[in-house]
Amino acid sequence: MNKEVDIAQRCAGTSSIDTAQDLMRNPALATQEKKIPGAVVLGGDYRALTVVRSLGRRGIPVWVFPEQQKIATKSRYALRQIPLPADEKQQVEFLLGVGQRYGLDGWVLFPTEDTHAAMLARHQTKLASRFKLATSSSEIVEVAYDKRLTYRTAQEFGLHTPVTYYPRDRREVELLHCSFPVILKPAIKEAVNRFTREKAWPIQDRASLVATYDLACLLVDPSLIMIQELIPGGGEAQFSYGAICEKGRPLASVVARRTRQYPVDFGRSSSFVETVEAPAVEEAARHLLESLSYTGLMEAEFKYDSRDQRYKLLDLNPRVWGWHTLTRPGGIDFPYFMWRLAQQLPVPEIRVQAGYRWVRMTTDLPAAVREILGGRLSVASYLRSLRSPLEHAVLATDDPLPFLLEVPMLSVARLAQRLSEFRRGTDLATTKLAPARHR
Repeated sequence: MNKEVDIAQRCAGTSSIDTAQDLMRNPALATQEKKIPGAVVLGGDYRALTVVRSLGRRGIPVWVFPEQQKIATKSRYALRQIPLPADEKQQVEFLLGVGQRYGLDGWVLFPTEDTHAAMLARHQTKLASRFKLATSSSEIVEVAYDKRLTYRTAQEFGLHTPVTYYPRDRREVELLHCSFPVILKPAIKEAVNRFTREKAWPIQDRASLVATYDLACLLVDPSLIMIQELIPGGGEAQFSYGAICEKGRPLASVVARRTRQYPVDFGRSSSFVETVEAPAVEEAARHLLESLSYTGLMEAEFKYDSRDQRYKLLDLNPRVWGWHTLTRPGGIDFPYFMWRLAQQLPVPEIRVQAGYRWVRMTTDLPAAVREILGGRLSVASYLRSLRSPLEHAVLATDDPLPFLLEVPMLSVARLAQRLSEFRRGTDLATTKLAPARHR
């Protein structure tokens, strides 16, 4: 019997479930869990795992609704796992159905993907009939979800952003006057494919710009494709401001430098992060959040441009981000604070100081090896960066199974994802490139 099943049995006094169908047949299972308002975590990757652990360690019951990745379901603190439907409308009805059948009134919904955050904001009135949410209106969350609105709004409030172009078609791309290198990136990431998964595609010259644009058009709507200048520098130039806010007022907050990333050349995610003092980053982020009157969790990503000595806003992430646990030794537990905010309980005002570190060894080791072989990092410097206080993304002595299973589960999930993307890409390319048939 696996760990999460055993815990669920002890809590509920009966057998656990692994599928939504079994759950619907056994409503008595939630009897003990609903004594404390719990949490439903949407998603199952390592970010979801951090939420499960944070709340589970405090005795708050947690159910996980995973999608493709399921490492969070292997935590000893995850009492239930139920696959989440892919369609947004189905997700809303499914959540309400499970909540009604099992009396999950007052439970807090936690987004771990941008699509989850957008869904909760768009349907918060309906979902709030059963659950607790700590989110802004859909108009405000949409500013973070749609990068076109992100940059437009940031500029209106006086923040600096990278030079970005919004071509309407291939002809505009061909005629575009821009400096290289640039990147292609999607404005939103509703579909899961190579383009949205890799965040952005770097382009070094004009010859490859149109060809890369054509490829991106096979994967997303052309109106969602942005062309943006590539700000020089690696992880050492990337900064983030993370906070939990109430109507624009930051309660708990942190400023961090995302020092190492993976892949090294154009990272999809941070692998080593450390808290720092960066007043310009904090001032810009606080001004934006206050101007939006934002409520909930938010990570604002900036990159320092040495060419004009400005911090430029890259992204807004209105949900749990990967490295937030680095604030735990400094007194901030973001998931628990969000649970308290949703329950209308006091949240302390804390700002984490510099000197705390976080690492995800699965990606940081290959990133460090690449940097060491390239002569940009010494072995001694790398080892010094791992000194205490250091928080691990997945490794935990009280919950070891996710760490042991992370690599094999991640490999299987990525293989399945790539096969699915390949099939969808092949079908789409065939449809778009096939000659028109006689009608």
